[in-house]
Amino acid sequence: MLDSYPLATLLYLEEEDMDELEKTLVAVASGELSPESAAGRLKRGEVRYLDEFAALDLGRSVRKGVPEVVYASGKSPAQVASICATLLESCERVIVSTPTPEHEARIRATLPETPLRWAGRSVVIGGGEQAPSGGRVGALSAGTSDLPVLEEALAVAGEMGASVMGFHDVGVAGVHRLAAPLEELRRFDPDCLVVAAGMEGALPSVVSGLVAVPVIGLPTSTGYGLGGDGTAAILGMLQTCSPGLSVVNVDNGVGAGATAALIANRAAIGRTANENGRTSSPV
Repeated sequence: MLDSYPLATLLYLEEEDMDELEKTLVAVASGELSPESAAGRLKRGEVRYLDEFAALDLGRSVRKGVPEVVYASGKSPAQVASICATLLESCERVIVSTPTPEHEARIRATLPETPLRWAGRSVVIGGGEQAPSGGRVGALSAGTSDLPVLEEALAVAGEMGASVMGFHDVGVAGVHRLAAPLEELRRFDPDCLVVAAGMEGALPSVVSGLVAVPVIGLPTSTGYGLGGDGTAAILGMLQTCSPGLSVVNVDNGVGAGATAALIANRAAIGRTANENGRTSSPV
């Protein structure tokens, strides 16, 4: 049972964590808790230490429903490859955000038999597909330049089991282009929308005023000169007068996708509960 807690991890556990671990083992010994349930508890708190450069939260997907995403910027190719190889020991796929060609080459050399595919500015490493959660996430991009960040958001949402539908290049410079995608999205009946925009960041406010579901504004660093680094886009979204719009940071596709999928997956649980005549827990 303690195999899922490496010695280095046990040494760094806080006193309350040790108490919880002891309670879990006592419950298994007494028959009050099955080994399978105990393993689930341990996985939710497992931390794996890699040399002195990483402490991996291997229980995040079990505990929270959000997969571990490796942010490649600032990490060496060797570090990123080592982190990915370790994570793949306990999960089927890993997302790497903002990798360089050097990162990709080292990952392929370290994991030569493991499938790798690009999703916007991220790569998804590993085969297979996530089981559907029943959640539905819609997506819109103001311009083609916003696609890499939006596709990263959709990759995260997809890894969390949500079904996604996206339409692109429908910004306010030609707002009439928005009508047909909105009709398609209404038929898709999403639980929330992710709307990516650079420049002045107007599209999320427009969309939020037209739909009855939460909208997550995803500002991108697309634009000219002053404010073109995403500053104008995020300030415009934060100053929206359209209710129901929440905003993540500039180029934070991971955060937008995770939030959207958490909303959608929770809504899917509620639908299932209502269909079965039950009331779901709020948390």
